Amino acid sequence: MRPPVTEVIGVHAVPARLVAPLDDEQVRAASALPGWSRGHVLAHLNDNARMFTRLAEHALRGELVPAIRGRHRERNAIIEVGAGRSADGHRAELAARSAELEAVWGCFTEADWGRPVTFRAADVSATVHARWREAWIHMVDLDLGVRPRDWPEEPARHAIDFLLCRLPAGTRVRAEDLRREWVRDDRPGPVVTGRLRDLAAWMAGRVPAALPVAAEGLPVLGPWPPHPPQSRG
Repeated sequence: MRPPVTEVIGVHAVPARLVAPLDDEQVRAASALPGWSRGHVLAHLNDNARMFTRLAEHALRGELVPAIRGRHRERNAIIEVGAGRSADGHRAELAARSAELEAVWGCFTEADWGRPVTFRAADVSATVHARWREAWIHMVDLDLGVRPRDWPEEPARHAIDFLLCRLPAGTRVRAEDLRREWVRDDRPGPVVTGRLRDLAAWMAGRVPAALPVAAEGLPVLGPWPPHPPQSRG
């Protein structure tokens, strides 16, 4: 099944628009992520595009390469170096990395999206969804006006699907505005209710417009889904 490539390519225009007026001082300013500047967030988005481009290029040749070399040390080092770019440097890197990713995706046929990659032991289609998720979540972190309430419905649904494993066993998540429910598993557990985007933001560790509610208080979220993936306990 073809992933949402057109939608993700469209999303790339949003961070480009957000950073267009920034000067160097604004890029160095704190983001909404503790310990990270806006430059760190941009460097992460750029390196994320680099990684997915590399995986896709190799997948087209039938090759599997590590998503992250040197575990997370390489990724962290790249982000630290990239964070120090000037505003113009960030704009140029964002444009180049987004264009590279879009170009390689443009080479894929319908059958190619199922080619395996090492990222979360999935396929190229999963990396498109991951880029969708990363772009919308980290645009909130830039603290430049995009909020979870601005997320389109489909990425918000996808975020809940992806992050459901952060919830305790048996948790049910009910989106009141959609009359949609997600279930962690078939064991009894708490019921968390709220609007779709607020639920997605809370589960992603971001600040929702209105905090979801549960009868006995919101459950404690577990860690972000690990990479490589692990079986549920």
